[in-house]
Amino acid sequence: MSKIPVPSFLSSHWTDSFNLKQHLQRFLDLDSETLELKLKAGEQQMAELGHKDFDWEQAAAFYREKVKEVYLFDLGSWHLAEYDYIEKTLLLIADHAQGRVLDFGGGIGTHTIAAALCPQVEQVFYCDINPISRDFARYRSEQLGLSNKITFSEEIPVEETFDTIICFDVLEHLPDPSQQLLRFHEILKPEGKVILNWCFYKGINQQHPLHMDDPEVVKTFFQTIQTNFLEVFHPYEMTARCYHKWS
Repeated sequence: MSKIPVPSFLSSHWTDSFNLKQHLQRFLDLDSETLELKLKAGEQQMAELGHKDFDWEQAAAFYREKVKEVYLFDLGSWHLAEYDYIEKTLLLIADHAQGRVLDFGGGIGTHTIAAALCPQVEQVFYCDINPISRDFARYRSEQLGLSNKITFSEEIPVEETFDTIICFDVLEHLPDPSQQLLRFHEILKPEGKVILNWCFYKGINQQHPLHMDDPEVVKTFFQTIQTNFLEVFHPYEMTARCYHKWS
């Protein structure tokens, strides 16, 4: 299959995940060798932390207070190692994001940056409960000259509605992902679109202890999405999906 062309507004930072390594190194004041070691160990450290300290009843507090900068290395390693997948998510955003965009659980900010670079996007609302992630994403936006187009918050802004909602690698970390879908439905404008992915799977060796995999929770999730949203076709071979409301 021929390679899909990259939109010109994304191309300037396309090959290095919007300067991700440079941003991590400067934000955390690390030398390049130390950064590489921490990126290599990030996933394992997050798994160990999850096995040791994670409790679904205290999930929000875990992500707010426990993960600290370890989550930056875990997410950074994933984004750099799975670049082909991340590239496709950015193309999906470029195809569909417009107007006022919510990036729920924005993490290291890569998808927020991509949305902010889209000329059809007016404003991006980055939302994440981890204060270090928020600070890092804000730092990245400043470095890329996007501060005026991105708003940062811990919670979804009250009484806001959105033309586009993006939510990557978050739903599997919630104790009740169906309720989050219903919240998205509530705040999405009638002609808006929501772009999602999920992975309700802990892994063959339980390497993803922070992922929800309860069969009843997963069943309710799929029932909820199928009764409230209609899928919009996209040409990219990946697990992320785009939807609009049924009505």
